[in-house]
Amino acid sequence: MSEPGILATQQNDASFEDVWEELNWRGLVHVSTDQAALKELLAGEPITYYCGFDPTAPSLHLGNLVQLLTMRRLQLAGHHPLGLVGGSTGLIGDPRPTAERTLNTKETVSEWVGRLQAQVSRFLSAEGGNPVRLVNNLDWTAGLSAIDFLRDVGKHYRVGTMLKKDAVASRLNSDAGISYTEFSYQILQGFDYLELFRQYGCVLQTGGSDQWGNLTSGTDLIHRVEGRHAHAIGTPLITNSDGTKFGKSEGNAVWLDAEMCSPYRFYQFWLNTDDADVVERLKVFTFLSRAEVDALAELVETEPFRRAAQRRLAVEVTTLVHGSDATAAVVAASEALFGKGDLASLDAATLRTALEELPNTTLAKGSSVVDALVATGLVSSLGEARRAIAQGGVTVDGVKVEADSATIEGVLPGGAAVLRRGKKTLAGVFTS
Repeated sequence: MSEPGILATQQNDASFEDVWEELNWRGLVHVSTDQAALKELLAGEPITYYCGFDPTAPSLHLGNLVQLLTMRRLQLAGHHPLGLVGGSTGLIGDPRPTAERTLNTKETVSEWVGRLQAQVSRFLSAEGGNPVRLVNNLDWTAGLSAIDFLRDVGKHYRVGTMLKKDAVASRLNSDAGISYTEFSYQILQGFDYLELFRQYGCVLQTGGSDQWGNLTSGTDLIHRVEGRHAHAIGTPLITNSDGTKFGKSEGNAVWLDAEMCSPYRFYQFWLNTDDADVVERLKVFTFLSRAEVDALAELVETEPFRRAAQRRLAVEVTTLVHGSDATAAVVAASEALFGKGDLASLDAATLRTALEELPNTTLAKGSSVVDALVATGLVSSLGEARRAIAQGGVTVDGVKVEADSATIEGVLPGGAAVLRRGKKTLAGVFTS
């Protein structure tokens, strides 16, 4: 997890005129309310701003990290953050593009509220003159009757306008349609902004650009009810250069919780960033200065084979999310697996999570290397395994296997073994 010391080292880049200029350079402003007014607002006296996170899962993911780091940059500029975890909106969930969400129980949502609040608090400082304040929209909606909600809030919304929102329109045109439950989500989010405006003087909301309809629901409501102007910033949806959705692999999000996505897998995700994407990732997900990013960008052009930018990105973001100790452990594991470190010096937990990302199997201690090669899928048959050994192309724990009678003893921490065929094809064996 993030460490207090890491927050203390973070700073905005002084080479920019103001935080608005830096947000734009980092590519974090895809859409917004009046840009000139926002620039003036953020360069002036400290304001209060918020971003909301719904507990529709037990952990935040990389898309949420974009918001958390945007909030942190605004906090470093002196502004006052509110981290909203939606105890009420989490019971509904914002409309997905294709189908209704599965509604979770109140007990589950309550548990996830606590988990997400703990995650949000790791990325925003609770110290100094503008500490983060965590809020829960269940506090102002739980006691609100349906009649009061319709009279006091619903009357300010026009159905025609609501139907034009992208999230709603796409669902109306789908086979699934949309229920009134999800249709009403934009009203609830607009009500959140109104309440935070009233309670804290909050005048800026940030969120993903796919939430723009919900963001402007709040600015419009504040204008109608209070006669005041409020602002919104929609960050871009991060995609890879080939157009694929960022942070998704075979349908699995990259979670910030170490139990749902190990630090090793998290580190490898960033290490495998494409050259075409790495500079933009450095801008969005790290606090490296413009000069540092430009220097790494030059290395991508002149020495791409060194992958210096990817290694720096992986270290920076893994440290940010999981801490320096976990990062050191996974870097050591990554290097040791590829022959640049001592496998025996790794801690058992890190080694296990690293090997679980590879083809792996569990065998009885003393099983043959031939059987292990087949069981892990490094070869397709016993005959192929024997030929690979005879050709000198197989190692166990970095030591060449000389005979097909060799066995797996699991001498590494946790009873593991690292099996290699050729230079780069690895597998893990866990002994029982």
